[in-house]
Amino acid sequence: MNWRTFIAGATAGFAAACFVQSWRKNQLLSSEKALALAKKAFQHAGPISGSWIQTTPETYEKGGIIYNVYKGGICRGEEQYEFFIDATTGTMIETKTL
Repeated sequence: MNWRTFIAGATAGFAAACFVQSWRKNQLLSSEKALALAKKAFQHAGPISGSWIQTTPETYEKGGIIYNVYKGGICRGEEQYEFFIDATTGTMIETKTL
């Protein structure tokens, strides 16, 4: 095998891997997946009686950082919670008791 061919192939493979990785970082989670992650986070304290989530992400600022988030809510008995979950990573940004 020619070294030039090997180096060209390795370089092309590396460039393709970098492109795919950066493309995946910019993709958003579906709202259904975000709601499933939120329900999983809330279920440790008891059963959930209801939930909802907005299907379009919105911008949200916390601590000087702007996030792309889904806004949703969870009901557990008489308690109601509002949550903001990062639309890219699925990380819970904030929860509020209503």
